[in-house]
Amino acid sequence: MATKTADEAGAEATEATEAAEATEPLDDEARAEGTDGAESADGAESADGAEAAGTEAGTEDVKEAGPSGVGQGAGAVVSAALGLVSLSGSWLGTVAGAREQLIGQLRTSTSASVAQQIKEVYGDAWHTTALWGGLFALLALIAGVVVLARPAFGTQGRPQAPWIKSVAWAGVALGVLGLLLAVLKYTDALLALPSA
Repeated sequence: MATKTADEAGAEATEATEAAEATEPLDDEARAEGTDGAESADGAESADGAEAAGTEAGTEDVKEAGPSGVGQGAGAVVSAALGLVSLSGSWLGTVAGAREQLIGQLRTSTSASVAQQIKEVYGDAWHTTALWGGLFALLALIAGVVVLARPAFGTQGRPQAPWIKSVAWAGVALGVLGLLLAVLKYTDALLALPSA
């Protein structure tokens, strides 16, 4: 029983050889899959790294691209506010007009004519108020024009926000209107002093 026949030994050797050949291609395939898996993992890591670097570079490009437009927006709002002040009157204009009225009362004698008293007491105060309104209108006009002209001298390729343009144009329009009204009031073409 301990001895094997030649046929049994040959059959066992053939089976062992076939089993070894059957496992070798699997090992080659496993090795190929392992290599491909490692390459794909390395590719995925390098792709992730490239995307992260691209994202960081994109963020830096945005930061380096130029200002965010906050200053331009603030300038546009200031322009519109100054334009409104020029139309409605300012505290400075009111105080300056009252001061001029007081000076006119002090300098005018009681023996002066009525026309002279009207001019000194009310006319000069009216003209001072018109001057202050014109000054605020001029400032509104300048601020609006600077905001609208700023993109031409800034970073190219970054458009100005539409709301900034709209508010700046409103400031320019209010400034022009305030300047026109100030000139008309100062020259007595609008709401002239009553004649005595």
